[in-house]
Amino acid sequence: MKLKHACLLLLVVLLAGCSVPNFNNAGETTAAGSESRFPDNPNEGLTFDEENLKDIWLAGGCFWGVEAYMARVFGVYDVTSGYANGNTENPSYEDVTRRNTGHAETVHVRYDPERINLEKLLSHYFMIIDPTLLNQQGNDRGEQYRTGVYYKDEADRTIIEAVMANEAPKYDDPLVTEVEPLKHYYLAEEYHQDYLEKNPNGYCHVEFDSLEDQEVPALIDSALYPKPSDKELKATLTDAQYQVTQKNDTETAYSNEYWDNYEPGIYVDVATGEPLFSSRDKYDSKCGWPSFTQPIEPDVVTEHKDTSYNMVRIEIRSRSGDSHLGHVFNDGPKDKGGLRYCINSASILFIPEAEMEAEGYGYLKGLL
Repeated sequence: MKLKHACLLLLVVLLAGCSVPNFNNAGETTAAGSESRFPDNPNEGLTFDEENLKDIWLAGGCFWGVEAYMARVFGVYDVTSGYANGNTENPSYEDVTRRNTGHAETVHVRYDPERINLEKLLSHYFMIIDPTLLNQQGNDRGEQYRTGVYYKDEADRTIIEAVMANEAPKYDDPLVTEVEPLKHYYLAEEYHQDYLEKNPNGYCHVEFDSLEDQEVPALIDSALYPKPSDKELKATLTDAQYQVTQKNDTETAYSNEYWDNYEPGIYVDVATGEPLFSSRDKYDSKCGWPSFTQPIEPDVVTEHKDTSYNMVRIEIRSRSGDSHLGHVFNDGPKDKGGLRYCINSASILFIPEAEMEAEGYGYLKGLL
């Protein structure tokens, strides 16, 4: 708690930013709300090569909001909160806020340079700070709330300075954001880590609107799964698979391969191998066909009006292979979106989790 004395509690609650978390009787932090007010994280489900990750350290006021924001920038693997470039070793939060240790509240960002470069990452950072304010951001005042970009790789300095030069003309006042080599970084106490995930209604001086327009590439590249010729399909598919996928046939309920399969893995288009559904979203709809609440990505399937058999239904076909898959109905689980993707087993191929890597689907293992 940012208090000089107990009698300043009211003033601090009104003016200070990061405040002490709530604790229950077990000493654990308690969430202030059941749902997060922040955007979804586009990095969930992605597989990262940890050996190729890069690092940057960013100070931007109270680290709660900066951590939550940077974690939602596409291409970021992990973000932690800590204290950087001060005058003492292993400071506590109390040391930093009361004892003038010179540390800045800082987040350590680990990111995938193949998904986002440092220039783009820093452009997001400058969207959530005012680089002209000295030792303050939002409601917070003090040296620990200064802005700064700290690095270990000397090659990063050129990029950082170029971004700073690009930002400078946007302001009437000079930029005071530090650009320095990282001297040291000490991890903050556990209750500070992912603080806004644990306490969704906690204080946050950061605006998240800019994340809505960030470019997030599709997880599944349709170009990797081209459709074979009709001759090839006839040679590789069973008669049932060909009739369902190419001739819009429907298999019999309760006597197909996957209606009661709930092993972890993914389901791909039997004609092209394009990933379509995950076992994570499969459920027993009591209809006798494999049922899912959603595809892996919305774009991997297409919807078409179907008026056959004197009914009006929405047919589902695969994106790359244009295979007939089944239909989608609005009688699915309400708590999971309310949709039921009713799919023919003959149109899909199940890839068990243990075989995903060998079959070239290792990049989707995070979905499970």
